[in-house]
Amino acid sequence: MLDDFILRAGLAGLGVALAAAPLGCFVVWRRMAYFGDATSHAALLGVALALATNIPVIAGVLIIALVMALIISSLSERHVSSDALLGVLAHAGLAFGLVAVSLVPGQRVDLSAYLFGDILAVSSMDVVVIWAGAVLVALLLLARWQALLTATLNPDLATASGGNPKREQFILTLALAVTVAVAIKVVGALLIAAMLVIPAAAARPFARTPEGMALCAMALGGIAVCAGLGASFLFDTPAGPSIVSAAAVFFAFSTALSPAIRSR
Repeated sequence: MLDDFILRAGLAGLGVALAAAPLGCFVVWRRMAYFGDATSHAALLGVALALATNIPVIAGVLIIALVMALIISSLSERHVSSDALLGVLAHAGLAFGLVAVSLVPGQRVDLSAYLFGDILAVSSMDVVVIWAGAVLVALLLLARWQALLTATLNPDLATASGGNPKREQFILTLALAVTVAVAIKVVGALLIAAMLVIPAAAARPFARTPEGMALCAMALGGIAVCAGLGASFLFDTPAGPSIVSAAAVFFAFSTALSPAIRSR
C-alpha cells in the first residue's frame, strides 16, 4: 500500500494537470507563455498578502494572480511591446514577491516551498481545494470552448459572428489565475508556467484536432505527474521539479517523433 502522503500528492498533481493542460493549449495557440510566467511569478506577492492578512494562501495568490493578469491584458491593449512588457512584469513580480515575503513581520517562510512547490506536504483539504479549482477551470473552458477557440484562431471571425474576443480573453485570464492559485502548492511559482506549456507543446504533434490536443495534453500531464512522483520517491529528488522534468522528457520525445508522425 502506498503511504497517504503519496496518494494525496498524486491526487493533487492530477488535479493541477486537469486544469493546466487544456488551458495550456490556449497558452500555446495564443503564444502566451510569458503571460503565464508573469502571472505565476507574481503569485509570491499573493503569498506575502496572505501571510500579512492571515487569509488562506490560495486566496491571496488568486487575488494577486487575477490582478496581475488583468494588468497585463490592459497594458497589452495599449500597444506596449508584449515581449518587453511581459519580461519586465515576470521578473519584477518575482523580485517584489520575494522582497514582500521577507518583510512580513513575525513570519519565517520556507521560500523554496513556494518557488518549487511542496506537493508531498499537501493536506486532504489542499487536495479538495485543488480539485475544486481544477473542476471550475475545466467546466469554464468546456462551456466556452467553441467561443474561445474561434476568438483564439480568428478574432475577426469571432467578432463578425457576434462574439466578443475581449470577453473570451477575460475568461482565459480568470482561468489562468485560478490555475496559478491551485498549482502553487504543487509545482511552485517558478514551474507553474512549465506545467501549462510543456504538456500542451508535447501533445501538439500527436493531435489532429484542438480537442484531441487538449485531451492528449491532459493525458501527458497526468503521466508526467505520476512519473515525476515515482522518480522523486525512488531517487529522493524534489517532487515539483521532477514532475516538470518528466514532462520535458515527453516533449523531447514528441519533438523527435514529430517528423515521422507528420509524414503519415
